[in-house]
Amino acid sequence: MTDPYDAFHRTLAAVGPDGLTGDTAQSGGMRRFEAISGSSVGSQDLWMGQTHVAPSTASANHHHGRSETGIYVVSGHPEFVFLDEEGVEKRLRTGPGSYVYVPPWVPHREENPDPDEEAVVVIARTTQEAIVVNLAGLGPAPG
Repeated sequence: MTDPYDAFHRTLAAVGPDGLTGDTAQSGGMRRFEAISGSSVGSQDLWMGQTHVAPSTASANHHHGRSETGIYVVSGHPEFVFLDEEGVEKRLRTGPGSYVYVPPWVPHREENPDPDEEAVVVIARTTQEAIVVNLAGLGPAPG
């Protein structure tokens, strides 16, 4: 029997466009599609998928818990909104070919200001599960 952790005798997996599933954590105003995960290919520490933000739409405020997130912009000009160290709202404007890094626990939202074109990004996270914590705002929770 082959050791499942034997790096030289493991199977690669491919997920085509028809293998994406929307059965993953969501935030209002956007749609996430899971590609690589524990349930789809047996990954242990990685989650990858796509996010689509319709024209003239903003996502809900959210963070991804302990997960780091890497984003690659495929199409559109999404904007990523967050608060800086002084609590001032900042906005990263991006376009096709841009990469964005979202640190763990940082509240943010995605916006697509374009009235005609959907924004599509590929996302990768350092946790196999798609952690999404939806929030009322970008600042710290009252308490």
